[in-house]
Amino acid sequence: MPLKEMQIQNPTAIMIARIVVAQDDISGDGTTSTVNFIGELMKQSEHYIDEGMHPRVLVDGFEIVKRATLQFLEKFKTPVVMGDESDREFLRMVARTTVRTKLYESLADQLTDIVVNAVLCIRKPEEAIDLLMVEIMHIRHKFDVYTCLIIALRRAKRRNME
Repeated sequence: MPLKEMQIQNPTAIMIARIVVAQDDISGDGTTSTVNFIGELMKQSEHYIDEGMHPRVLVDGFEIVKRATLQFLEKFKTPVVMGDESDREFLRMVARTTVRTKLYESLADQLTDIVVNAVLCIRKPEEAIDLLMVEIMHIRHKFDVYTCLIIALRRAKRRNME
């Protein structure tokens, strides 16, 4: 049963479930890390509350850390210009890191190139990638290594390219 459909009664568990669903909806990955991170924050918070710290002080501390983290990420982020060969390698590293958390290594490496090529096929300069341009088809075959990228052009686009 998907987490979105579960009937959860505990208010803390509801909050964690909402955060995990949001993480999955936004990035499709990192749900286990999110739960572990929340659990550790709660564990440390319990320790400080047991020592007499007011919960409001903890929340203020979390807000300070959140702002500092966002500032760090803003300085640390790396812009990617799709099409440049060095940025293609950067995209491959990101895709490989993500895919290897879900699949065994050899299939993950094969899918890494497929994912990067798919992204580069549908991208338009200066526009966000339209994920509605991607269709994932599940075709039954004997081996998962038969997975491949099929590039299909719309008729109108095909006419414009001739």
